[in-house]
Amino acid sequence: MIRVVIADDHTIVREGLKQLLSGAGAFKIVGEARDGHEVLKVVRETDFHVLLLDMSMPGKSGMELIKQVKSEKPRLRILVLSMHEEHQYAVRAIKAGASGYLTKDSASTQLVSAIEKVASGGAFISAEVAEQLALNAMPHAEGPPHAALSDREYQVFRMLVSGRPVSAIAVDLNLSVMTVSTQKARLTEKMGIDNQADLVRYAIRHRLGDDSGDPA
Repeated sequence: MIRVVIADDHTIVREGLKQLLSGAGAFKIVGEARDGHEVLKVVRETDFHVLLLDMSMPGKSGMELIKQVKSEKPRLRILVLSMHEEHQYAVRAIKAGASGYLTKDSASTQLVSAIEKVASGGAFISAEVAEQLALNAMPHAEGPPHAALSDREYQVFRMLVSGRPVSAIAVDLNLSVMTVSTQKARLTEKMGIDNQADLVRYAIRHRLGDDSGDPA
């Protein structure tokens, strides 16, 4: 039996995932978590094989959570379940330590095979994500400007283009306004963009989407 923990802040999503897995017969749900702090608690207290992890939960979440979980349980396999189809988002999750990336839209048809794949030591990613990872590994590889951002800078970028002001971002990320302003200055310098309108146009042009901006 593959022992699984489901981490998602929506009860209806957790129940739906449990129903999807219950009919497969090869899985045992041994824990649930509603936020990043509960994830760390169950990771420390429970023996299991696969963490099914939503990327956007209250508290610690996203890339930072993946990195911390892997630092404490290096052998634990993490399958990210996200609403975002964006390849850059998936690439960052894999680089942070996830073993797979699955969109919620695909969960109904691919969840069982995805968990089985990562539990057996494999990786579950799309061909596009695999290609991007390979390109990034090539010497002197150059990607789009947003690919050069740190995880935190990318997170702030996503929140900025979704229309959130610096003060609201600071509250959401539990950071000072000065720290967020510094992140904003760094990311605009790296991207060669110096105003909000151009940041939004860039996001639209690169199909980065609109979300809470929480990849980190």
